[in-house]
Amino acid sequence: MEQRRADSIAEELEELIFTGTYRDGDRLDEMRLAEQFGVSRTPLREAFQRLALSGLVELIPRRGAFVRQPGPVELMEMFEVMAELEAICGRLAAMRISDAALDELRSANANCKAAVEVQDCDAYYTENERFHRIIYQQSGNRFLEQETAKLHKRLKPFRRQQLRFRGRMAQSMAEHEAIVDALVQGDAAGAGEALRAHVAVQGEKFHNLMASLQSAAE
Repeated sequence: MEQRRADSIAEELEELIFTGTYRDGDRLDEMRLAEQFGVSRTPLREAFQRLALSGLVELIPRRGAFVRQPGPVELMEMFEVMAELEAICGRLAAMRISDAALDELRSANANCKAAVEVQDCDAYYTENERFHRIIYQQSGNRFLEQETAKLHKRLKPFRRQQLRFRGRMAQSMAEHEAIVDALVQGDAAGAGEALRAHVAVQGEKFHNLMASLQSAAE
């Protein structure tokens, strides 16, 4: 129960950071937040740890937790690496994926589609995360799977946030379908390119994400 509460607190704090309620360098008052959320300090500290893993919070010994917004260059670099890691996973998975895993991807996509229909960003992200982790696992390379999952966790709040942009969920859904098609056909190059394009923050979506971060920092 406490673990689920810590997850929900972390998500609420992410939203407060993105909307500018908490700005870069702000200290997160542990006592006040524990009272605000109606919890003990244990799930709150676990929430801080989750935010620290994604880089949104910096934990300083004997001082506390401080908001840390990545700059646009740092964020762009992380997404650039993420896109390449996922492309490698896609190429390898196209050669190694099992029929059972393809069925799991189709199931995740069906749930994503249902979330798009009701415009539920959180439900979409949950299935989106499942979708990507299946591909990591099906790469057949344990080291690659672990490193990709690690960066995925770091970028989680940013990947979830961009789903709120108008039309992004439907676009993401179409990209998922193209990825599955390439995997079914065993098209390694096509799967890799589809995943790279899916993850890369480009054009209007990159501009919008940067604008939201800048607004939160001002």
